Amino acid sequence: MIPSPFRPGRASDWAIDQLPGLSAENCSHLQAQGIETTRQLFQQTRTPRQRQELATRLQIHLQHVNKWAALADLSRIPAIGCQFCGLLLHAGISSVDQLAEMPLPRLQRLIMRLQVANLRRQDLCPSLGQLSTWIEQAKQFAKHNRA
Repeated sequence: MIPSPFRPGRASDWAIDQLPGLSAENCSHLQAQGIETTRQLFQQTRTPRQRQELATRLQIHLQHVNKWAALADLSRIPAIGCQFCGLLLHAGISSVDQLAEMPLPRLQRLIMRLQVANLRRQDLCPSLGQLSTWIEQAKQFAKHNRA
């Protein structure tokens, strides 16, 4: 059987408490605003104005909402999800569009540098195949978003 091609309409969606870096209190505040999933967070933080409005409603610094918006965006990629979105953000990749434009060797260097600096272990880096899949899926999302 031939695997079905990746379809950009099939974005991953996770419970908000699965997003890395959110405290239980942050999750409760988001849920009180009707934000239960990463898709809802992404949809409600697509523009700078939306992010500012959410920060104002939550009475928190805009920087936190910007971080959460970036994580929600990256977590939409099925091969990334909540497992790797934090790794990408810490490596300096803050959006699907940015990942789509990233050359594979550069992404590998960024991830490798981060993993070695923080964990002192090169063997824990995602494989070149995984990184390539992330970029390809990001390109499909970016292409779909421009259409």
